[in-house]
Amino acid sequence: MRQAYPVRLGPAEQTLIDQLKAAGADQAAERLSVAGLPTRRFESYHYTDLKTLLRSVPPLGAPANQVDVPALSLPGAFNLTLVNGVASQQGEAPEGVIVGTAHGGVLTTRDDAIVHINSGLVRESLSLSLDSTLDQIVQIAHRIEGEAAHVADAIKVFVADGATATIVETFSGSDAAHVGNHAMYMALGKGAVVTHVTIDLSARATSHFATNEYHLADGARLRTLVIHLGAGLARTHLFPHMGGADAHADVTGLNLVSDGQHADITMETHHAVPHTSSQPLFKSIARGRSKAIVQGKLVVARDAQKTDAKFMHQGLMLSDEAEILSKPELEIYADDVVCGHGSTCGQLDDDSLFYLLSRGIPKAEAETMLVRGFIAELLDPVDDEGLNSALQGIIDGWLLGGK
Repeated sequence: MRQAYPVRLGPAEQTLIDQLKAAGADQAAERLSVAGLPTRRFESYHYTDLKTLLRSVPPLGAPANQVDVPALSLPGAFNLTLVNGVASQQGEAPEGVIVGTAHGGVLTTRDDAIVHINSGLVRESLSLSLDSTLDQIVQIAHRIEGEAAHVADAIKVFVADGATATIVETFSGSDAAHVGNHAMYMALGKGAVVTHVTIDLSARATSHFATNEYHLADGARLRTLVIHLGAGLARTHLFPHMGGADAHADVTGLNLVSDGQHADITMETHHAVPHTSSQPLFKSIARGRSKAIVQGKLVVARDAQKTDAKFMHQGLMLSDEAEILSKPELEIYADDVVCGHGSTCGQLDDDSLFYLLSRGIPKAEAETMLVRGFIAELLDPVDDEGLNSALQGIIDGWLLGGK
């Protein structure tokens, strides 16, 4: 009989266990003490070994002063803030929007350490109900302020049948070695149409973790855009669940990483019923000694006939030291489906660059033009002009050498 040996716990794991016990989350603490943080042996963390990458965890964050200026300027938006996990709103909520709070975490229980930690630490979550079509953008600004802190927060969103909404989440804070663990649960009613954009604008010293779970009813339409460019260590885990006939999801994301950064977007889309579709598209751009990861898994249940799902990841390396890692997967139990996956990775096209140089365009500007063209496929579907312009400004800032 094989003997079971206890996991050797590091400083980060021991701190997390102590924090969970102090919060009364004994079950989550026990689970972490037995299994530890995920290593590359965990399939969904194969390229993001948290036991190695997360060496320390700061104390739990204390309440901080609310910040009135959002990290992203979106004129006319309805602004909500979560500062060190405490929610507040700026101005009166638009008609059809109900803002409240709920007890505890929001995510479905699953075998994931980040999920267990979030659910164990969140005592009160922000709830948002959208009962009708909303012309205003809802902007939710997550901020971690003060000295280095560990903050867990959660949001639960319900979008009514036939409603249309755009929700933007930003993550930022002071320039300290924070650890943020953020959760979003979103339920889309029949025929609902939602655009959900999340942007990591955290300081380089921050470790940023986000888990987004979506449940789509009949005829619902979802477009997501995840942008990583701030934190030194970033990981967003996406769980779209296609639970209604004719539901469709365009799940998209962008890793922008520079020297020393590690960014991971991992997706697991479940097609649970017949006649659903999804088209995940992710892009990664890496420069310096950096690492960008995209893992995408499409799961088609036995009864989910007529599923149409195609996954694609495209990588662009701007330096010889950069790493872009991709792992597409299909897990199909139905027999009448159209599913596929693909992944490409390379450098800027020499012929295209030569053409621009021959027209008198400086090399740096020519390279920037080609990178913008590479990204355009992700931004073009964002219909709101103000939001599109703001996203383009963020990307231009990164291209010019900033965040």
